[in-house]
Amino acid sequence: MAIIISKDGKNAKRINKTVIDQEDYLQQYIYNNPDAVPVYEIDEDIRLLILAREFGTASGPIDALGVDQNGNIYLVETKLYRNTDKRTVVAQVLDYGASLWRSSIDFTEFTAQLEKHVLKQFNTTLLEQIQSFFNVDAEGAGAILENMQTNLNSGTFKFVVLMDNLERRLKDLILFMNRNSQFDVYAVELEYYKHEDFEIIIPKLYGAEIKKEVTGSKQTQHTWTLEEFWSGLKNTVSKEQFSAIQPFVQFMLDKSNGQSFGKGSISGSVGIRFREIEDKSLVTVYSNGTMSLNFGNIPEAKNKERLQELGKQYLPKVWSQPKFRREDLFNTYPSLSTVDMAENASNLQNVFEEFLS
Repeated sequence: MAIIISKDGKNAKRINKTVIDQEDYLQQYIYNNPDAVPVYEIDEDIRLLILAREFGTASGPIDALGVDQNGNIYLVETKLYRNTDKRTVVAQVLDYGASLWRSSIDFTEFTAQLEKHVLKQFNTTLLEQIQSFFNVDAEGAGAILENMQTNLNSGTFKFVVLMDNLERRLKDLILFMNRNSQFDVYAVELEYYKHEDFEIIIPKLYGAEIKKEVTGSKQTQHTWTLEEFWSGLKNTVSKEQFSAIQPFVQFMLDKSNGQSFGKGSISGSVGIRFREIEDKSLVTVYSNGTMSLNFGNIPEAKNKERLQELGKQYLPKVWSQPKFRREDLFNTYPSLSTVDMAENASNLQNVFEEFLS
């Protein structure tokens, strides 16, 4: 394919498509120019901010990790057409998502990794970059981060395969998955042209129309139920972990002033509210056995300090972890891992029995 360029309707030149030699170039290009990933074709109001390159997981580094203003997390895998393993690219990016979710990565750890990438690339903090890019205040940026946490812990990701040339079978696979699963998987083909000092990129997105059609005609986003939450927890953690975690969560539910259930496509969550916070969750428990402490939702300093003191008293080993020693602890949402939950369930119950009394 070729394009024609001219100036003032004269001296037209035909520019042929240029071969991209390095995958590294693709990664850096979308880092610097995130609009090259046309998520605005999914929703015209959406903007994508690439926060990290080579973001580490147990299955290997994710080529690029991004977020939109709704807190959706995008995992982007780049491949050149001439790459011999291009046929496995969809499995590869899904594997990264499964690894990121199954590792029960703590959100504080997750954002700490992102901070390093953002500082290196943009010479600013994660919060400041989100505020600047999406033109929101600190509260708006906090809401984006809170949604990111929910999506991380529930394993709800948007997957993007980005290549210089897409073969027919890969396009068909993307369409098939979006029509027949809850996954959001998109393919982007970048046509690349170079003329003198100018680069011309023409991005083409595949999979968005099918996903819109399926969402519009078959279903609204599924909200988990308590029964599904218990089933998900039982099927995800070990038998011993379930026996330890389940009574504590049931205690919290019995004491609660209300619950809200998440809409994760892979796992569920239940936000548990108490009178001390009213309309926001004090904790969020996920069906992979993790729990976030929503310090950022607690309005009164005395309640935050009370919860922290009880944590130090009953959970000294857990509370010695770096995430609980941060100066900005009360503005974060630190998580307890599945192991922390199972090993400390009875002491956790002691913490909240005293806090809620």
